[in-house]
Amino acid sequence: MQTVNIHEAKTQLSRLIEQAVKGDSFIIAKAGKPLVKVVRLDAPSGGQIRRLGFLAGQITVPDDFDSMGSREIELLFGDEE
Repeated sequence: MQTVNIHEAKTQLSRLIEQAVKGDSFIIAKAGKPLVKVVRLDAPSGGQIRRLGFLAGQITVPDDFDSMGSREIELLFGDEE
């Protein structure tokens, strides 16, 4: 794996990014000390993308969902005047 210093990374960023996109990751170092590893991101395929409503038709929400347990909650945290 190639190691480049910060100055070289700044001046050759486009080339280095293209290299990483092709699968050749590299390390950016400062004063010879490795700081970060640059790797290609794998974009999710069509089947991996999560969408809102993915459980539509698979679950039901009760009509009283927003008031479920209200009596128990009121007993626990009710008015203490």
